[in-house]
Amino acid sequence: MMAMGIFLFILLLALLILLFLKQLWSRRHLPPGPLALPLIGTLWAHGFSLSEDYFRKPAKRYGNIYTMWAGSHLLVVLSGFRAVKEGMTGFSDGFSDRPNDPSLIAIGKGMGIILSNCLTWKHQRHIAVTSLRKLGLGKKSIEHQIEDVAQTLVGIFRQTKGQPFDPSIPVLNAVSNIICALSFGYQFAPEDKNFQELIQSLERIVKFTGTFFHLMFSEFPRLMKHLPGSHKEAMASAEFIRSFAKQEIEKHKEFHSLHEPQDFIDHYLLQMEKSGNDPDSTYNEENLAQCISDFFSAGSETSFITIMWALLLLTNRPDIQEKVQKEIEDVFGFSGSISYQDRKKLPYTNAVIHEMQRVKYVLLVGVPRQSTKDVKMRGYHIPKGAIIAADLHSVLLDPEQWETPEEFNPNHFLDKHGKFIEREEFLPFGIGERACVGEQLARIELFIFLASLLRSFSFRLPEGVKELNEEPVVKVVVHPHPYKLCAIPTQA
Repeated sequence: MMAMGIFLFILLLALLILLFLKQLWSRRHLPPGPLALPLIGTLWAHGFSLSEDYFRKPAKRYGNIYTMWAGSHLLVVLSGFRAVKEGMTGFSDGFSDRPNDPSLIAIGKGMGIILSNCLTWKHQRHIAVTSLRKLGLGKKSIEHQIEDVAQTLVGIFRQTKGQPFDPSIPVLNAVSNIICALSFGYQFAPEDKNFQELIQSLERIVKFTGTFFHLMFSEFPRLMKHLPGSHKEAMASAEFIRSFAKQEIEKHKEFHSLHEPQDFIDHYLLQMEKSGNDPDSTYNEENLAQCISDFFSAGSETSFITIMWALLLLTNRPDIQEKVQKEIEDVFGFSGSISYQDRKKLPYTNAVIHEMQRVKYVLLVGVPRQSTKDVKMRGYHIPKGAIIAADLHSVLLDPEQWETPEEFNPNHFLDKHGKFIEREEFLPFGIGERACVGEQLARIELFIFLASLLRSFSFRLPEGVKELNEEPVVKVVVHPHPYKLCAIPTQA
C-alpha cells in the first residue's frame, strides 16, 4: 500500500514537472518575466498589495517590455516613454482592442466608447469627438459652463471663511456637474438625491476595479454570478447609471431640439436620425446610454482626483502658489473671467498645472488593450489575445526624459526664457488610437478650475499641521489620503 502511494506521488510529481517544462517551452519567445504559478500567476513575485511603483519595479529587472500573469491571463507591460510610444503607435492596429474581460463586459455590455471594440467603438468615438468639438463653440459652449461651475466652486470655498475644511465633496460635485452639462445640457443641485446616487454609483464601480472580486469574476464569471461581493454592487451601479441616462434620453426625445443641438444627447439623437437607414449603424439608445456612463466614469473621477492632488501639492508649497498668484494678478488682476486661451498669457501657471498631472498621475496604469493578432516587438512574440498595459506612470516619471523625475518641478515645462513648452513625453491622456476622447475637455476644466481658485484664495495648512500627506492611496486609481486645508481669500 505504501509502495503504491509512493508511486502515485512520484507520478504526480513527474506530471507536474512535465507540465512546468511544457509551459516554459511554450512561453520561450514571450518577453521576460517572473515564473507564473497556477491560479495566482505572477502575483507571488510582485506582491498581493498594490504600490505606486508596482509596475515600475519589474521593469528594472526585466526591461521595458515584460510579462505578468493575472491568473491565466497574459499581461504584457510596456514601460518607459520609448516602449510605450513604440507599442501604442507602431502597433496601433494590433493593440487596438479592449480586453475580453468578463467583469468589464458585464459592466459595459461591450457598448459605448471605453470598453467597446470594432465598428461599435469607431462609431461611438466618432460621435463623441465631433460632438465635443461642436459643443466647444458659441456662447453656450462647454467652456463657458466650466467657467460658471468654477465660480460656483469659488463661492462654496469662500463660505468656509478661512476655516479648515475638506474640499473633496464640493470638488466632486463640481466636476460631475461638468459631465451633466455636457451630456444633459444642465446641472444638478448638489443635494439632488439622484445626482448623489449617480456619484456614489461611480465610486462603487471605481472601488471594484482591480480588487480581489474583480480578479475572481474575471477567472470564474459563472460561479461569481451566484456569490455575493462587491462585483454585485458594481453591476447594479452600472445599471443605475445607464437607467439614469435613459431617463434623460427620454426627456430629450420629448422636448428635443435636434436641429439646434445643445448637448451630447441632442447630437447623438440627430446622428441616429441621419443613420436610420444604414444597416451597419451602431448608433442606438443603448450605446448612447453607455457613452454617457463612460463620460462620467472617465471624466469625473480622474478630474476630481487631479484637482485634489493639485490643492494638496500647492498647500504644501506656498512659494509656488505665490508665483502663480503673482502671475495671474499681474495679467488679470482680481476681476473678470479666465478662459482656456489665457493659458498662453500664464506660462508659469500652465507649467505648474502640467507638473501636477505629471508627478501625481491618477491611474496606476493606462487603460489596458488587447492584441488582435500575433505581434513581434523588439524580438519578442506577443500572441493574439494578450492584454497590453501601457504604464503611463512610468512614462511621466521616466528618468531618461525628465530632469528631476521624482521631484515637483514646474521647470520641466518651461524653457530658459520662462516660456511654456509642450513635452512629447507628457502622456497622462494616453497615446495612439485609444487616447482619451475627453483630453481637451479635461485640459480646459483643470486650467479654468485651478486658475480661478488660485486667483481667489491662498491655500494654507490648518493650525498645528506641518504638512499634508503626499503618500498616495494606491488602487487602480491613485488618490491622496483625506485632508483638510484653509482657503484664505486673496482679496477681502
